[in-house]
Amino acid sequence: MRIETLTLVGGHPALDLVNTAERGVPAAGEPPLDHLATPDDLVVWARRVGLDPDTPDEAVLRRIRRLREAVHTAVLDRLGIRPAGDVTAALALLDRRTAAAATRSRLRTAGAGLRREVGTDPAHRVEDQLAAAAVELLTGPEAARIKRCPVEQGGCGWVFVDRSRNSSRTWCRMEDCGTAVKARRLTERRRQARAAER
Repeated sequence: MRIETLTLVGGHPALDLVNTAERGVPAAGEPPLDHLATPDDLVVWARRVGLDPDTPDEAVLRRIRRLREAVHTAVLDRLGIRPAGDVTAALALLDRRTAAAATRSRLRTAGAGLRREVGTDPAHRVEDQLAAAAVELLTGPEAARIKRCPVEQGGCGWVFVDRSRNSSRTWCRMEDCGTAVKARRLTERRRQARAAER
């Protein structure tokens, strides 16, 4: 799958960032797929989620990937799922990135009020905006609505904000993981029913 067609299911740029790395069970002997393979991939992805990137280099890409892993670790911890990464280190990285983003932020007039502009330094714009957005999400009211497509039930492991009316969404997308899992379950029930008839 190319970055141009990667499905955006997170409902938030920080979660869509986490989802740029495949989190399900990889095929035997294969490492998880990373959709942010090049700085060009980062530019395409950032524009798709509404960010305005400058042309990043490999160093920026590495920092964004480290931020992605820190957000993933913090999200799993928030969900009560034991993350592979160190939670304390992940939160420290988010603290450092958010503090750095604050030093590169400015207050601007907006009509009769003020707005905070994050990412005023082109060399750090995307990472600053993502770090600030991630911390805002993880500490705000929508944090309680973050869910993970259930790997243990055959889902992909992507994370998303469940904005359904009664917070009953299970799958990242019903058309993908939900349908595939239901089809596998139906096949298994039919197989068991045939075996019981013999």
